[in-house]
Amino acid sequence: MQETIFLKKNGERWLTAEAFIKKTHNLNPDELAKLFVELTDDLAYAQTHFPNSKTTKYINQLSLQIHQAIYINNKKTKKSPLVFYKKTYPLLIYKNRYKLLYSFLFMAVAVIIGVFSGIEDESFIRFVLGDQYVNMTIENIEKGDPLAVYDQDDAFSMFLRIAWNNIRVSFFAYAAGVFFSLGTIFILFRNGLMLGVFQYFFYTKGLLLTSSLGIWLHGTVEIFSIIVAGGAGLVLGNSILFPDTYSRVHSFKTGALEGAKMVLGLIPLFVIASFIESYITRHSEYSQIIDVIIISISVLFIFFYFIIYPYYVNKTRFHEPDQEI
Repeated sequence: MQETIFLKKNGERWLTAEAFIKKTHNLNPDELAKLFVELTDDLAYAQTHFPNSKTTKYINQLSLQIHQAIYINNKKTKKSPLVFYKKTYPLLIYKNRYKLLYSFLFMAVAVIIGVFSGIEDESFIRFVLGDQYVNMTIENIEKGDPLAVYDQDDAFSMFLRIAWNNIRVSFFAYAAGVFFSLGTIFILFRNGLMLGVFQYFFYTKGLLLTSSLGIWLHGTVEIFSIIVAGGAGLVLGNSILFPDTYSRVHSFKTGALEGAKMVLGLIPLFVIASFIESYITRHSEYSQIIDVIIISISVLFIFFYFIIYPYYVNKTRFHEPDQEI
């Protein structure tokens, strides 16, 4: 390719890079990364075919400036956890919002299947929950304390055990995505099936309201966090299945990093859910009004932080070109 044709073919991209450097054009992190890759490709071609030309020096200068901008952005983003939860995490949620929706739908379908399977065959309840758990719960119901399972250990030991288990399950749901997303889908389906069967079991005992308040008191945050972890697993799995224009290895690395960030960001939520389950759920029979208030606050938080706020951050980031996912 002649140098003049090379200039004509790629000149618009270089002008975009110049505009960004001069802060007259905003680029989101994906566009910035893509521009840098394209510039380095242009530079490699120019150095091979016309190494001493002004064009090669010009592209080299642009590449260095874009690289510096990316480095500064990364440095700013890593300064504080506050930046992560204020900007980076909401952008990750927005970028992968459809995968989160699919994760929710997989679990929702499993819940429905669990309910209808229990209706068709009550032995299915024991198959899913286990004879030991079902028999223990029936005994607790007969004693007048259907949610006694939440009051078996001291609060602090229960808190540590539940928090660790929830974090472990979330990372497992994410890591299972490496099996082409099928592992994550299985975990979401299994958890949804158990939830549906559990709720139907208490319905058959005339305790649907009691069980719902007991579960969703801590489960609103906990179950939604598992859905997000499932979304992270789908991000990982889809990065292998659908690498787009990137190499499969590059796509996998990007998907693995994004998914890991999504799961790590859930740790405070699992801690909160574990605290509620350990210290509050065991006393939930004292005031259903308090239960409803806590559940309502949890729902509002999820709706704001995971639905409304990511759209806001994504919209405003085009006025802040130094934001990174």
